[in-house]
Amino acid sequence: MTAAQETGHSSRSRNTTALPLAGLRVLDLTRVLAGPWATQLLGDYGADVIKVERPGSGDDTRNWGPPWLSDRNGSQTGESAYFLSANRNKRSITIDLSHPSGQRIVRELVAKSDVLIENFRAGSLARYGLDQESLRSAFPGLIYCSITAYGQHGSRAAEPGYDAMMQASAGLMSITGAPDEEDGVPQKVGVAVSDIMAGMYATTAILAALHAREKTGHGQYIDVPLYDSQVAWLANQGMNYLVSGEVPRRLGTGHPNLVPYQAFETSDGFLMLAVGNNRQFRSCVECLGSAELADAEKFSTNASRVENRRELIAIIADAFRRRSTAEWLQDLRRKRVPAGPINDLGEVFTGPEVAEAQLVRHLPHPLADSVPTIANPVRFSQTPVDYRAAPPLLGEHTRTLLREDLGYTDAAIDELQESGAI
Repeated sequence: MTAAQETGHSSRSRNTTALPLAGLRVLDLTRVLAGPWATQLLGDYGADVIKVERPGSGDDTRNWGPPWLSDRNGSQTGESAYFLSANRNKRSITIDLSHPSGQRIVRELVAKSDVLIENFRAGSLARYGLDQESLRSAFPGLIYCSITAYGQHGSRAAEPGYDAMMQASAGLMSITGAPDEEDGVPQKVGVAVSDIMAGMYATTAILAALHAREKTGHGQYIDVPLYDSQVAWLANQGMNYLVSGEVPRRLGTGHPNLVPYQAFETSDGFLMLAVGNNRQFRSCVECLGSAELADAEKFSTNASRVENRRELIAIIADAFRRRSTAEWLQDLRRKRVPAGPINDLGEVFTGPEVAEAQLVRHLPHPLADSVPTIANPVRFSQTPVDYRAAPPLLGEHTRTLLREDLGYTDAAIDELQESGAI
């Protein structure tokens, strides 16, 4: 730890008793995205999240840059945007899990925690005595959540996994990208959605387990595999295959079950059309000056439109090219037809919707005047989400936690640091 890491900077002095998870402590042994995303959500809702990181290097994503946060002088800090995206409302402690004293500290933290969440490879923590069986036998109220690539016991349990692998092997890439007839190839989604959704499943499972503990008094073990999570949220596409036996194909921006529901080129750009019912279709074709299409037998129902997709899309595409995006969107909105521009992220974050909803917040940071963060979209009527602390520096709270939470003296902490345990 450096002097800069021991600033103890935090806005935790704010009153957090009104938060929905106030009083809950989460021990976070995760890194990269799926686990940190889950623990950030729990932190947003008021949980005290203690992030355990490797001494010297920390969470892998601390090094996943550029871009980097700039300090007050405009110089790059080494704090990556990736890490900053998933680690607010947490405190960081550095612990070497392979060191016996480090293992002891983790167990002492577990004794004061309600939830432990980790994403090590299956079986990895057993050699340190930090696996779920060892810890839950000592602390039966503990909720222990593991996020792994393929689960704990399957034939691939020992393998590592990253988001891109899951998007590919669990089917998502096969239905993402332009169709074959447009010379398309499988595409990865531009955000690590497999990781994020596994984190979401983990969060909801932890909350369900906490509710169950209120009734039974017992914690439990939660296993959240990335692969299983990705298969689970194939949603309608997965069911399309199970019901029909037909393998879904790539449709670009198109929808397998709704037509017209895709991007269309205009005279000066593109727009996204999302027609979800017959009323919207009638209003849409009226806007296009082709009202007769709504009564044509081959287009009058969604099922017939899906069956005659190519013919209908060709007609609509030709019409949309005649006017500008702004002109079409004005008319479509007037007719209450769902449609929108295809904005880049600069347009998103400078747009009125983001400003009105306060979707960008700024948190004080020890190395910069502030750091931006993208707001949690959930709005509680009585217990609002709280933005208490910027993502921590590596080991920023190590001494504070050891001294104030676990009762270590400064001399004992110095000894632990010299031994490499922290």
